Amino acid sequence: MSLLPIVVVLLDGVADRAHETLGGHTGVEAARTPNLDALCVRGSCGVIYAVGPGRAPSSEVAHWSLLGYRPDEFPGRAVFEALGRGQDVGAEHAFAYAALRPAERREDGWWLTGRPDPVGDAEEAERLVARCDGIEIDGLTFALQHVWRGEAVLRVAGAADERVTDTDAFFRTRHPLLRPQAVVPAAERTARAAEEWTREVMRRLDGERFNVITLKWWGRPRAVPTFEQRHGVRGTFIAESAFLRGLARAVGLDAVEARETDDPVADLARRVELARERLDAGDTFVFAHQKSADAAGHTKDPRRKQAMLETMDAALGGLPVDRAIVCITGDHATPASPEVIHSGDPVPFVVVGPGVRADDVQEFGELSCAGGILGHLRGPDMMPVLLNAADRPLFLGSRPTPFDGADGYPSILEPLL
Repeated sequence: MSLLPIVVVLLDGVADRAHETLGGHTGVEAARTPNLDALCVRGSCGVIYAVGPGRAPSSEVAHWSLLGYRPDEFPGRAVFEALGRGQDVGAEHAFAYAALRPAERREDGWWLTGRPDPVGDAEEAERLVARCDGIEIDGLTFALQHVWRGEAVLRVAGAADERVTDTDAFFRTRHPLLRPQAVVPAAERTARAAEEWTREVMRRLDGERFNVITLKWWGRPRAVPTFEQRHGVRGTFIAESAFLRGLARAVGLDAVEARETDDPVADLARRVELARERLDAGDTFVFAHQKSADAAGHTKDPRRKQAMLETMDAALGGLPVDRAIVCITGDHATPASPEVIHSGDPVPFVVVGPGVRADDVQEFGELSCAGGILGHLRGPDMMPVLLNAADRPLFLGSRPTPFDGADGYPSILEPLL
């Protein structure tokens, strides 16, 4: 029996909202994308919401859902940041992501005013982070491991609880530095220690240009089924971002670092080439991530995002649709306006490959793909849809594997000898 491998090419932030400057279209609808359109002509289409309609996920939350993992299994982005940078992690620590920032005192609190330059301020930032390493409060030890531009992985030892809110409000022009709060009563000790830690950091950095360290993305490593145990396929995750490579490692996928440059076509072509190489090596699943469309959306210029999507399309003519199930989609919408980070708008989704039925969709875009045969999907639907297309669905009603949430057969089942 010949089962097909699966390739996912994820264009981060590909979706958008309609813009008057683009004639009432989104960036991808307005863009000339002959390769993406050709995939739609021969494939099955739909739209996907990584979490749900109207839900605006971060990239790590979206990817976690798309890869078939539940919110209660989510370990927190700080864990991914540590794993992606080769750090050891263990359940005995709570983790958070720390960021050195300049802040000024105003009537209603401390307001963040920028961040260190990754080149010009690198040595100073690392020195200031080191000054705040090893602080002990109420039996908890706060250890910082610097990674770049004043950002660090924080691990808290001493029976800390990770269920604590962020001090970094993300929208620095809308909200001041926040007070950490316990999400559950059991986390109150950790939250109060994190508050006192923040005040101690500010005392140690008093008079410096960068005078506060924010905390966000709290979490703790969790035992979850590997990707192969859950879906029956194994393989590779290709990305530049450390947190995505860490996410891959958290579920047992091989992480391959692929840098992004100022040449998005070459970058995407390299990812397609790597996907082909991994198929040749025997992988049954390859996931390739590229951030270029997301970065264009964050410029808040709809025409720049349109142009970026037209540019990237040139690299999508050589996908292995003759020997694999290939999916092109995104993780969320990154609107080129208004001033939101991500939004919960629909994301185009197309599946192509041997045996995949063509529907009536002719163009890759939110509105056109919404009329496709796959309809409206949510993140946890992605892997079952792809496993089904690859002739790998788990026959529901049977239970050949003990793994929680399995929707595919592991490549090796345990025989009775």
